[in-house]
Amino acid sequence: MQRSPDARGWRCKFAALAPSTNTIVQPDYDDMRLPGVTNHYSRIYVPNLDVTDNASFKTLTDTIAASVDEAVKSVLTCQPDYLVMGMSAVAFYGGLEGALAFRDRLAAKAGIGVSTGALAVAEALKRYGAKRVSFLSPYFPDANREVARFLTDCGFEVVRDECFQCRTPVAIAEVPVERCRETVARLDGPDVDAIVQVGTNLSMLHYAAAAEAVLGKPVIAINAATYWHALRAVGIEDKVYGVGTLLERF
Repeated sequence: MQRSPDARGWRCKFAALAPSTNTIVQPDYDDMRLPGVTNHYSRIYVPNLDVTDNASFKTLTDTIAASVDEAVKSVLTCQPDYLVMGMSAVAFYGGLEGALAFRDRLAAKAGIGVSTGALAVAEALKRYGAKRVSFLSPYFPDANREVARFLTDCGFEVVRDECFQCRTPVAIAEVPVERCRETVARLDGPDVDAIVQVGTNLSMLHYAAAAEAVLGKPVIAINAATYWHALRAVGIEDKVYGVGTLLERF
């Protein structure tokens, strides 16, 4: 039997997954939502663990990864058209091979297409023609090395990176924009084509757009990249203004 279009999501119903500690993905994605597109959130259960070093950060990401399938199972009951991942660290692990395997596993589980932050960032950088990049994260050094490995596998040269080493998942959303601004200034330089922010609970959507105007180069917030990638994947080419040049130009 042919289904009728959803009354609000007549163009696309997105399933959006984020850790239960994450308070930034939902408002960010809603800021980019278009008429006829709806976002349906499922929380990936994770306690607000203390994170003090590389080992405890890996424990956190392992906990998130272990809860993903249940979150997918829950949101599938609304019969979404596409899955948008609002979590990023796990999506970078294992280089390009690991990122593709993570995406493919989720797609097989959900039975629909999936956009992940890692692959979306790589696609965005390619659209800009960027070769040499810097990035910032709320992670710990080992996780930054995984991001650098992924970007290198995708053909980019990582010039510089910084990690904030946030002490709990919730604390990531409490990082002030001033710290992001100071970090972007350190990461910038004539040897950098683009700056990337990873970590979906780090609020940089609107600041990244402002930074582009000042620096004259792409500053890619991961939530913008992931949502852009999902829109384009389902054939929605509308421009979204005020959240960076990625959604305005490509």
